Amino acid sequence: MKQIKKVINGKDIEVKIYSTDRTRTSSDKDMDTRVKEAVYAAIKKSKESEVPIARYDKERNQPYFEYPNGEKVYG
Repeated sequence: MKQIKKVINGKDIEVKIYSTDRTRTSSDKDMDTRVKEAVYAAIKKSKESEVPIARYDKERNQPYFEYPNGEKVYG
């Protein structure tokens, strides 16, 4: 834990900062791998089933549906 003291508007303010840096275990890494594989499998199944996939465009900051033919429809 790290403590920082500051004076804001004439008041002493003390802030405690707790570290969020956790050591990742091998089981955490395995879980991440399984989740990624499940997502890729679900996307592949949706494409094969000709179902639109909900995605997010980081450049436009907007969600959209991607259809199997490649068409993107923003909502």
